[in-house]
Amino acid sequence: MPAVRERIPVVVQGQQRGRRLRPGRGRGRRGRSAAGEYARPVRGRALARALWSGAELAVTAGLVLLLLVVHQVWWTNREARAGAREQVRALERQWAAAEGNAAPSGGASVGAGAGEVPEADQAGDAGGAGEVPEAGGADGADGGRGSPGASGAPSPRGRTGPPRWDRAYAVLRIPRLGVVAPVARGTDKRNVLDKGYVGHYGGTAQPGQQGNFALAGHRNTHGEPFRYINRLRAGDELIVDVQGRRFTYVVGKRLEQTSARDTGVIARVPRSVVKPGYGYAAPGFYITLTTCTPEYTSRYRLVVWGTLASSEER
Repeated sequence: MPAVRERIPVVVQGQQRGRRLRPGRGRGRRGRSAAGEYARPVRGRALARALWSGAELAVTAGLVLLLLVVHQVWWTNREARAGAREQVRALERQWAAAEGNAAPSGGASVGAGAGEVPEADQAGDAGGAGEVPEAGGADGADGGRGSPGASGAPSPRGRTGPPRWDRAYAVLRIPRLGVVAPVARGTDKRNVLDKGYVGHYGGTAQPGQQGNFALAGHRNTHGEPFRYINRLRAGDELIVDVQGRRFTYVVGKRLEQTSARDTGVIARVPRSVVKPGYGYAAPGFYITLTTCTPEYTSRYRLVVWGTLASSEER
């Protein structure tokens, strides 16, 4: 019996010693499991934060882009149209006041001041949304000083010097489209086209005079006065008002698409150099409307031509 009692502690100690030699089956395994369970939530939270931040950035960028689109497509139209309408009203008031103060002369003439036809001997800035670059040159460099046509359009008088190059001096009316827009000298985007004005190419003829009275306008945004000129048909009227005079042109031909560098379309005798089958061959009294095509791009130009049908006092 004493011998048995002496063995019991030895067996127990051996079991305890064995347990200490194999820690992986006890507390150590539980420790590693707890660490893994803690690491997984940390990684999950980091991924969630990254996804949330990415979603916030995407939503913010989308809102900014939407605001830019709204500003470009809606607000610029609203602002430019309002400014253009006010400019037309201001021109008509100034013309009425000038005509009321003018002494009777027995014949209408284009007077000085806001309504006078400016000299066109300086080329407008190229690069406008609806213009053909590199306008002017020898083909259309009559400077607006050509002789009056058979309609008897009078020459300007009483000038003290040309007005500012971006100053509106005429009004273009397109009855079929309901367009009424001021015409300013030059085709600079910021100072002319983006205001909703129609730009008069420098170096081309004046309204009612022999040669080619060439105009550019936005097709989309900033008032888009030329958005629907593709709907014009032969015989439609294009009316140009200046102080004391109205010139009525009628649409004759249209070129659906040509290069932005096709300067032949605004030459004195307009004829495409890219598509020679389009245009005119003989001198005359022409009007040309140019704008960008397709819509919302500026890769090509859409061109509408007309000829002078009548000239009358206003």
